[in-house]
Amino acid sequence: MARVPYVESEDVPEEHRDLLVSSLQDRPLHVYRAIGNNPEVLAGLRGFFGSLWSDSGLSDRRRELVVLAVTHEVDNAYEWHQHVRIGRGEGIDDETIAAISEGEFDALDGEEATLLRYALAVVRDEVDDGVHEAVSELYDDSAVVGITALAEGYAALGGIIDALGVELEEEFVGWKPSQE
Repeated sequence: MARVPYVESEDVPEEHRDLLVSSLQDRPLHVYRAIGNNPEVLAGLRGFFGSLWSDSGLSDRRRELVVLAVTHEVDNAYEWHQHVRIGRGEGIDDETIAAISEGEFDALDGEEATLLRYALAVVRDEVDDGVHEAVSELYDDSAVVGITALAEGYAALGGIIDALGVELEEEFVGWKPSQE
């Protein structure tokens, strides 16, 4: 059970009501409705995550690979569930999703494997010069900052979701595609 109520649109100022609705799913999501107890924080988070989506320096596919790897690493079923669906829409197949859930990146191309190893090193606080150099050979400084912020942003969001006890809107897709 959620630790805070899920607000309804009439519970928030009119200028923040649209923030309760997922632009991808065209419906209110529990994560936004829980954080909506503080509409200004919700607005800031939505702006931040919108920037991570559009300004990370990654393609949509690679952004979703990072989000999947990070949400699995931090054991956040809510965001994993949401991004399995989004990732599939970006062409990520179930074999790749299963590999991410097992931490097996060898099946990915070399650039994607390096990207995911970097993202996990970020959230594990294990970035050393070698890990940084590997990702820097593939991405410019702007993208490295974007990737780093994307990884830490989703790790932080997972912590917020867990602390607030945000529940899935529907049945969990499972950690591996075969569990559906």
